[in-house]
Amino acid sequence: MTHPPTPAADPRPASRTHGWRPARAQKGSDDGPIDISVCIANWNCQDYLRACLESLHDFPQGIRVETIVVDNGSADGAADMAAREFPEVVLVRNPENRGFACASNQAAELARGKYLFFLNNDTIVPPGALRRLFEFAENQPEVGMIGPCLRDAGGILQISFRQRPTVAALLHRTVLLRWTGLLKRAYYRYRRTGFEAGIVRQVEVLMGAAVLMRRDVFEESGRWDEDFAFGGEDIELSIRVGKDRPLVYVPDIEIVHHGRISSRQNVEFAAPNVAIGYVHYLRKTGSSRLAVWCYKLAVTLDAPVHMIGKLIQFAWRSARGRARKAEKSRLAAKGIWHFLRGDLLRFWRA
Repeated sequence: MTHPPTPAADPRPASRTHGWRPARAQKGSDDGPIDISVCIANWNCQDYLRACLESLHDFPQGIRVETIVVDNGSADGAADMAAREFPEVVLVRNPENRGFACASNQAAELARGKYLFFLNNDTIVPPGALRRLFEFAENQPEVGMIGPCLRDAGGILQISFRQRPTVAALLHRTVLLRWTGLLKRAYYRYRRTGFEAGIVRQVEVLMGAAVLMRRDVFEESGRWDEDFAFGGEDIELSIRVGKDRPLVYVPDIEIVHHGRISSRQNVEFAAPNVAIGYVHYLRKTGSSRLAVWCYKLAVTLDAPVHMIGKLIQFAWRSARGRARKAEKSRLAAKGIWHFLRGDLLRFWRA
C-alpha cells in the first residue's frame, strides 16, 4: 500500500496511533448550527483519507464543522477505517463507484451546514483554514464559489484556478497536434495566462479539489451534474455558477493537495472518464457539433500514438533507474489502453 508523504503543512502528530481516537461528539449530535459541512467523495486511498480526516477533526478549525464521507465502493478498507477511527463522521457506503459528482451530491443531501465545502480525499486542511473560509464567505455574500490556494506536499504552488478551456486548448493536449505548436497560445491562455497566485481575484474556473459554496447557491445552480463520472465536472459547475455569481480565488487560505492520487491508483476508470468528461463539458457549454466531432476524432487518432510514446518513455526511464517516473509512464499507458479497448465506443456516444 502506498503511504502519503508528510507535507510541511501537515499538522498531524508523529505519535498518532491509528485505531484510538480522543472522545468527541458523535455523529447525530446537535449542540448548535453547523457552519460548514465538509463533503468528501472517496474511492480507495485509505491512508490519504485518514490524513485528511485527521486534519479536519484532530485540530481546531474555529467554527462548527461536520464531515460527510461518501465512499464509492472502496476495495482497500477505506470505509471501514473511517467508521472505526472517525465515528463522528457521517459515512455513506455506495456498493460501487458512482463517480465524484453523484457522491458529492449524496453528501450535500445529508449536509446540515450553511456552507458546503467540497474537498478531495488527498488533501490536508491546516488548523483554522475553515474558519477563514467561513469568514471570507460571510463578508462576501454575493460570491458564488470560493477556492483556496492549493499547494502540493512539498509546498509547491499548484494551479488553483483557470480560464474555461476552449476546443483549441483541449486539442493541444493531443500528441499529434501539440508538436505543431499551432494551438499553443490557446492552451497557454487556458492553463497559465493571468495566474497571479498572490492576489484575491475573480476567476472563470476553480479546481474542484477544494471549493466552498453556500448551500442555497449550490441548490439554485443545479448541483453537480451527474452525467460526469470523473473529470470536467468542476469546470462545468464553475461556468454554470459563474453565469449569475462571481467565483473568487483566495490565496491566503491554503490547502495541501497531493493531487492525482485516485486517478493514478485507478487509471482504468479515470483515463476514459476524463476524456468523456471533456466531451460532456463541450456539449453542455455550447460547442458546435463539428467542434465536438473534431475533438473526438483527434483524441481517437492520438490515443495509440500517445500510448506508444508512454511505453517508450517507460522503457527509457526504467533503463535509467528512474523507477517512480517510469511507473507514472506505465500507468498512463495502461489507462490509454483501457480507453481504447473498452471505452472508445462509449466515448463516441457521449
